[in-house]
Parts: sequence; structure tokens; C-alpha cells
Amino acid sequence: MPVKAASALPIIHIAPWLEDHNHKGRLSTSAAIHAACLEYGFFYLDISSYIDPQEPEELARLARQFFSQPLEEKNKISLNREDHARGYARLNENVTNGKPDNHEGIDFYRPVERPDKSKPLWGENQWPDIPGFREKYEAWVEKMKKLGIIVMEAMSFGLGMSREEWADLRAKVDDSFWVMRVIGYPPLPNDHEGYFCGAHRDYGCLTFLWADPTEDALQVFLPQPAAVVDDEINNGMPKAEETLEQGVWVSADPLPGCIVCNIGEMWEIWTNGLYKSTLHRVIHQGMNYRIPFFFEPNFDAVIAPLAAAHRIQDELPGEHHLKKRQKMKTYGPTKYGDFLLRKIGGNFANGGGKGKYDN
Repeated sequence: MPVKAASALPIIHIAPWLEDHNHKGRLSTSAAIHAACLEYGFFYLDISSYIDPQEPEELARLARQFFSQPLEEKNKISLNREDHARGYARLNENVTNGKPDNHEGIDFYRPVERPDKSKPLWGENQWPDIPGFREKYEAWVEKMKKLGIIVMEAMSFGLGMSREEWADLRAKVDDSFWVMRVIGYPPLPNDHEGYFCGAHRDYGCLTFLWADPTEDALQVFLPQPAAVVDDEINNGMPKAEETLEQGVWVSADPLPGCIVCNIGEMWEIWTNGLYKSTLHRVIHQGMNYRIPFFFEPNFDAVIAPLAAAHRIQDELPGEHHLKKRQKMKTYGPTKYGDFLLRKIGGNFANGGGKGKYDN
């Protein structure tokens, strides 16, 4: 079994950032997020004061209703009816590390002006013909978009950014080219190696994941050895190539009132490598459902290292600072839309066998 207690991910309450005058609480939350991003790249975000817990339960119910339909019904909103990015992806259609993922899902992206399904990512979202589905999922999108701005502002405090610097950063995410996936994980065939989705890093900004109560499904790789390492740490499965460094897989089991939050590669660039996008994978543990929401930069945003990150790195103690600088990767500016198109171009099995999470 993967390690649990030895390397539990931190639980951070967003409540102070929902209150107008809790300055001390906001500073504490921001410091906790900053520490979690430095050490893990993952954390639990307690949003029990922000949402009704029955909301995601209802979304899962609607997901089950959709995925339980015959394939011909689900194919009415198939990816190939639009821009090959928006719509239903059948089993094994999505690819990670060159291998098909044994899950099915529906992908939604931020609506665009003048849709053209012949252009990558520029089609229209396809919604299941299930009463209440679109209405309730669109309401969730709006809440997650607002939560994205809230968490981004909290992170700006943790990095010591000025109001002017935060305003500049906010302008790069205020029209987020968000992505939402509704994912169903069915029973696996006997010859499957045990992965629903192989080890990968998220490439965007922030991921907010709601998952059903299934334990030991989502696992996060921590490069530093934990205090206690179980001999069964990898659950009997082969290591991905990316996990040959020393470390452990930690279960990020669902917690009541919380979502799992992690950072993507855009935050690596913004922090000039201070924060790292962390490897994670989904393991076969029976049927379950997950709803990840990816809060991303604006499509035309240019992502470059922040002055606040440089200030933190420049203030590191002398010897540690020198070693850090010697190992530091150079992060140049990246236009998010171009980066996304490169990633999404090989997302599916009919697109050449290379997935959007591959390196």
C-alpha cells in the first residue's frame, strides 16, 4: 500500500479568503499554500464554507447517469463531432505516456468567440441530453472560476507580491481558458497493468479535483524519502520512467469538504522553478468518478518568471543560494495558448499516440 500518515498532504482552509476583514487568517492561509507548493505541489483545500457538499454529489450522480448509457448514445457527443477536444472520449481514447488510459470522459473548455470546429480547441462544448446536466455543471464551472481567482490572490500574498504585481498577474487569468473533465473509471480487464491514468504532471495553472470516496486511487509522488517507507510502496506496479528518482507514492484520498489542489507547469515558470508540478497517477481501485477542473491562464497570456520569485531566490542564504542557482533551470516566456495547442495536439489515440501529459 502507498504511504499515508508518514507523508500526509496539508489541509488548508480557504475560509479566511471568503471573509472581508480576516487579514491575519488570510496571511496564515497564504503562508500555508506557499509552503505546500514549495514542498509538495499538492494540498487539500477545504472549501466547505464555499460550496454545499451536495453539489458535487449531484454532479457525480449525473455523471453516472451519462456513463451508464449505451455507447451509441454517448457517441452522440463524441469528440470527432466537434474539434477533437470537446465532447465524449471513449475508453482508451485518451493517451498518457504513449499508453491508452482506461477511463472515459467528457471534456469541456471555455467557450470561444466565432467557434470553428475545424480549428484545434475552437469548437463548441457538447452537452449530454440529460435533464439538469448542463445547468448544474455550468454552475460548478462558475464557482471554480471564482475559486481560481481567490486561490491565485492568496498565492500572490504568499509570494510577497505587491498590489500592482497582483493586478498584473490577475490580468493573465481573469479570462481563464479553463478545462473541465467528467471522468468515469470502469472495471479493468484482467490483462491491464493496474493504471487508470499513468504518471504525469499537469501543464496548466491550478487543478481542483473532486473525487468520490474511493481510497488509494489518486497517488502523488514525493521525491524526498518519507520517514516510513512500506515495502509495498508501489502497490505491486512497475515504476514510470519519471519516478526513477528516490521518493514515495502518497495516497491523496478524498476528504469531506475538501478538494485536492495541485499546481501545473505555468506556476513553475511564474516562480522560476521555486514551485514544481508534481507527478501523480490514478490507480485501479474499482469503479469511481472524478471531476477535475483546470483553472488555466488566459489563452493569449504570456507567462514569464515573476519579480517576486526572483526576490525570494535572491534572498536565499549565500551557499544555498549559489547551489540553487547552479541547478536552476532557465524559464523563458511562454504564450499559454501556443503551449496548450502543442500539448493538446496529440491528446488522443487517433492523434499519433502521444498524450497531452507526456513530456
